[in-house]
Amino acid sequence: MSARDNTAVSGEPRVRAPGAPRDQELTVRRMNVMRLGYALMGVGLAIVKWPIVVQDVRSLPVMEGVVACLLTGMSLLAFLGLRYPVRMLPILLFEVAWKVIWVGTVGIPHLIANDLSTEARGVLINCTVVVFIVAVIPWRYTWRRYARTPGDAWR
Repeated sequence: MSARDNTAVSGEPRVRAPGAPRDQELTVRRMNVMRLGYALMGVGLAIVKWPIVVQDVRSLPVMEGVVACLLTGMSLLAFLGLRYPVRMLPILLFEVAWKVIWVGTVGIPHLIANDLSTEARGVLINCTVVVFIVAVIPWRYTWRRYARTPGDAWR
């Protein structure tokens, strides 16, 4: 990277995340790829969950209503990720985490046992979309930022 013009060797500008050391910069292109993930997540959830919340969330069983409201909130945060892709990275990580946990602990065991219900099969299929989210996360940056960087002081 040229110190004079803040561009990468390839000529693409780099933007440093707030508080990030110089070696943890992400290119504008990389952040735009992340924005695709936020858009996929936000639009997908808006299409599926917002109508439920707007129309008949009170008629749902309690936990289904909780899930609908939680995922609607996630979609709003995903839209915020369009503006702040690096700051909202934990939203993408949460999306990957819960889907991987569900697939590993519920979906695959039922699939192996050949007793996957129609409802669970639908969730399993929907969880495969996480592949796109996994692809847009800057994993090297994520590792450095969340695993290698010292945590905030407790006091």
